[in-house]
Amino acid sequence: MTDQLQQPIRTGVVSASGARADARTALAAGRDYLLSLQHPDGWWKGELETNVTMDVEDLLLRQFLGIRTATETEQAARWIRSQQRPDGTWANFYGGPGDLSTTVEAYTALKLAGDDVDAEHMAVARDWILACGGLEATRVFTRIWLALFGEWSWDELPAMPPELVLLPKWFPLNVSDWGCWARQTVVPLTVVCTLRPCRNLGIDVRELRTGRAAGQVRPQWSWKYGFHALDRVLHGYHRRPLKGLRKHAMLRAAEWIVARQEADGSWGGIQPPWVYSLLALHLLGYPLDHPVLRHGLAGLEGFLIREQTPAGPVRRLEACQSPVWDTVLGMQALRDAGVPADHLSLRRATDFLLTEEIRVKGDWSVRRPNLPPGGGWAFEFDNDGYPDIDDTAEALLALNRVEHPDREVVRGAIERGVRWLRGMQSRDGGWGAFDADNTRALARKLPFCDFGEVIDPPSADVTAHVVEALAALGHDDRVVRRGVKWLLDNQEKDGSWFGRWGANHVYGTGAVVPALVRAGLEPDHRALRRAVRWLERHQNADGGWGEDLRSYRDPKWIGRGDSTASQTGWALLALLAVGRHGTDAVQRGTQYLARTQRVDGGWDEPQFTGTGFPGDFYINYHLYRVIFPLTALGRYQRAGD
Repeated sequence: MTDQLQQPIRTGVVSASGARADARTALAAGRDYLLSLQHPDGWWKGELETNVTMDVEDLLLRQFLGIRTATETEQAARWIRSQQRPDGTWANFYGGPGDLSTTVEAYTALKLAGDDVDAEHMAVARDWILACGGLEATRVFTRIWLALFGEWSWDELPAMPPELVLLPKWFPLNVSDWGCWARQTVVPLTVVCTLRPCRNLGIDVRELRTGRAAGQVRPQWSWKYGFHALDRVLHGYHRRPLKGLRKHAMLRAAEWIVARQEADGSWGGIQPPWVYSLLALHLLGYPLDHPVLRHGLAGLEGFLIREQTPAGPVRRLEACQSPVWDTVLGMQALRDAGVPADHLSLRRATDFLLTEEIRVKGDWSVRRPNLPPGGGWAFEFDNDGYPDIDDTAEALLALNRVEHPDREVVRGAIERGVRWLRGMQSRDGGWGAFDADNTRALARKLPFCDFGEVIDPPSADVTAHVVEALAALGHDDRVVRRGVKWLLDNQEKDGSWFGRWGANHVYGTGAVVPALVRAGLEPDHRALRRAVRWLERHQNADGGWGEDLRSYRDPKWIGRGDSTASQTGWALLALLAVGRHGTDAVQRGTQYLARTQRVDGGWDEPQFTGTGFPGDFYINYHLYRVIFPLTALGRYQRAGD
């Protein structure tokens, strides 16, 4: 995380006459800085920072498997301690409120590491946990980890039978009804929660119990009550299952899991299905030296970040990695910054992208069986089962802006990508991130699902990126027009757009406005005028824009928060798209970026501006703070030329 350390920034009052010159200077510095971060193999990858549950659960996984070492524990614990706040809590994003489940998990890991429960940092955390309801008030996933070590009763957890994997695709709650990240997590968890293991943790955390009963559901009809009643039935079935069916389901679940392991050893390139798949297969009898488990455990090493700090070495685990996403956005930022289309850096990036195209079918084909594979890109280095629509759209925008010696190869990749994007449009005209028509909301109502989104319906930001890509490539037909209509129909009453994968309305609005302009809407269209008014009303006094992640839960935070470089870039991209480059709002926004730039050409941004699950899980993409300011400054410069 060395790029996040405070660096000197440009200071001084900027006159109106010097604003454009300072923007030009900032643009050149940002361009050179981004170029310096490119890997020799052509890609960019910033750290994907989340919260300490990744590190806690890594230690607990290793404890469960009997492979935890003293060095790993010491280094992870040092990192976990460094993230505790003065009130004793751990949060899910920088500056956010303390999170009970995250704090419980962190406390457990530190006790496992040998921290004295009477030490001040442990005592203050424990007091806060108890005041907030203790273990009894934690989320289901936290209690599953506790149950693995006998610190919670399996009988007090929602039942998830492995027979789920046998349900046909037309049946409610079948595997394809879940979002890709959720199905990859739920299938192995059905195995874990059915086998109900209990292994020695070496400590206990009874002191975190309040003694109060977990929340009860009132006995009146509602979807929530109905699913709790179903949960009681499933618990009964767990005690007396149909043995033949249960055995078949467990075997099928194992096959399903093994078939989806990626080349890097991961599952989906993300932490939750990865660790639960390892647990499930191990419990089903796969030894640690089995090739699948050996490869899976070895792959975690590539997601670890080790660092020397004044307190000693630390290790932390990334929840995911974003090389394709960072690369396609970085390529566009460099083009906007004036880097020639045939620049060596862009050629190398193109070579990388061409090798990352996914040419095989994945789970997306369940709902699109006749759509040929090819032309899809994933977020990660290795995630061939789940190319995503957002990355593919941005990859096409990037490839369309480069000059590469193998023009026909690039053109073929673009054509396949266009075909795949068009085929992945949902029935309502929008696009989700990984699947088409993944909109059955029934799974959200299960007692098991108290953390994170579990389905993948169309969103404004993804739909906007697809519309922009198709329009940029010359498509003006029913597919694009339906996408435009979806965006217009889903504009918020205040004029903004909701941001599913970035924080939040600033991100959504910053994505939709340029897409609608590219698709042919006039800048004075009513929807665009309303969006401009919303952005200008929410500009901060320092000239920047910011939106706190609490806006996903609390409407008072919508459009409000400390200014950040990335969010200021998003707002400027929208305003510049409608020709507002000469306005006071844009001038102040570009001055903010020039004024806060570090002398090395980067920006400091400890705030999290990426979204995994709205309301629950957030991300600090370490390259957002470079890519989006650079893109905005480049377009500002071009608009004034």
